[in-house]
Amino acid sequence: MRHRRKGKKLGVNPSHRRALLANMAENLIIHKRIKTTDARAKELRRYIEPLVTKAKKGDLNSIRMIAKKIRHKNILDILLNDIAPVYDNRNGGYTRIIKLGFRDNDRASVSLIEFVDMEGTKKIESTPVSKEIQETE
Repeated sequence: MRHRRKGKKLGVNPSHRRALLANMAENLIIHKRIKTTDARAKELRRYIEPLVTKAKKGDLNSIRMIAKKIRHKNILDILLNDIAPVYDNRNGGYTRIIKLGFRDNDRASVSLIEFVDMEGTKKIESTPVSKEIQETE
């Protein structure tokens, strides 16, 4: 029985699930949209939206709370400086999930999760950010 347990298990153990959601959130921040399974997209929405709300607040405590979940400083800077200012006038609903159909090999339902209203902003190239991450580690 679930007894007030929130969230999906996603077929992995708890530490793997935390790492999975953190990595997916970082990729969503970098690329502004990612393609994943429907269940993972729904869980990622529950994970990323409070982070954007805290980033909009911008005080030291909120930044520290975000830094517990987003490990890389440059990805945290992208969230604070590029994504959060876009949503100053929005109270929630920062992401949208678009269902794309089913994968060929295992027939899993695939969805595209993306930030809303991010078409007009500058695109972040994935290679320079990933190079900076590898250099800092």
